[in-house]
Amino acid sequence: MDIKRNILLNPGPATTTDTVKLAQVVPDICPREKEFAAQMAGLREDLVRVAHGDPAKYAAVLFCGSGTLCMDVCLNSLLPEGKKALIVHNGAYSARAVEICRSYGLPHIDLELSYDRPADLAAVEQTLRENPDTALVYATHNETGAGLLNPIRELGALAHTYGAIFVADTTSTYAMRPINLEADNIDFCMASAQKGLMAMTGLSFVIGRRDVIEASRDYPRRSYYCNLWRQYDCFERTGEMEFTPPVQTVYAAIQAMKEYRAEGERAKWARHTRVMDAIHRGLEELGLRETIRREWQAGLVAAVRCPDDPSWDFQKVHDYCYERGFTIYPGKVGTAGTFRLCALGAIDVPDIEAFFQVFRQALDACGVAVPARYQD
Repeated sequence: MDIKRNILLNPGPATTTDTVKLAQVVPDICPREKEFAAQMAGLREDLVRVAHGDPAKYAAVLFCGSGTLCMDVCLNSLLPEGKKALIVHNGAYSARAVEICRSYGLPHIDLELSYDRPADLAAVEQTLRENPDTALVYATHNETGAGLLNPIRELGALAHTYGAIFVADTTSTYAMRPINLEADNIDFCMASAQKGLMAMTGLSFVIGRRDVIEASRDYPRRSYYCNLWRQYDCFERTGEMEFTPPVQTVYAAIQAMKEYRAEGERAKWARHTRVMDAIHRGLEELGLRETIRREWQAGLVAAVRCPDDPSWDFQKVHDYCYERGFTIYPGKVGTAGTFRLCALGAIDVPDIEAFFQVFRQALDACGVAVPARYQD
């Protein structure tokens, strides 16, 4: 099949290989067949191993939906009666976690910190010290709105010191930036197939400690569909999702996992890193400024300040690039005008170099000055 290749520089879904796309073309099968359950069992174990977890201690639980569904699952399922969740809030995606807590009426602390720097560990520790009834600490590994890296290992250690479990939203780092559940003090993490695995949308997963999931059986049941214990229990008893899974999407994820293993963790992270380096170089050549200091970035997202130029029009620049096979994405950094370029997906340095040729043409077509103009 001749499939047009687009370069997606948005933060997911990511550019995929044709072999992953075509893995969805399979004979129709009822998802209750043992053959399909065996496929999911292998995928679940592989997902745990990507995060260097022991499948005897950790389990992957699959769900239909996007990464936000897994945020919902963890927050509503893992908080015991009469306890609080502490949300380390320093970006658009941890802000979403706060909204989930509010939607369920969960007791929680919204520890709002600066959006342009890593989480303040002293502030987190002080909050834990003052709130001994905190049972769950939640943080986002890569705040994708800005590309900000949070110190999850240190946050997890603080959570454990004060008797809480640590939940890390790794949706935009899993299978890209190396993660080790034990070394990074992570009790639960999550992701969706269309990001680091470079598979298809519609499948997401939570990876976490079996003992905590099993204890959560006795926690308040706050959701019917999005309950972690319920889905885990069904997998353990039957090998199946409780409700209809996205069959073809699962096959694509299995193929993506094969390709992940073939490339290897180190080589894949090295590729994402050189893609990000190429993005930095291209921005510098155009005089465009990034909002987050390089040493605080996760190495996967560049949040770029829009030029202070009356000719700048994000939508026009986007459309010019989109018509030529490249997708850029608006930003989420407080109220600042930004756009994002991301190093996710099956792309490499030549793709970024080709993008910047088109991007510069877009600036010229719109009359935007190069190098970019800023008032400060």
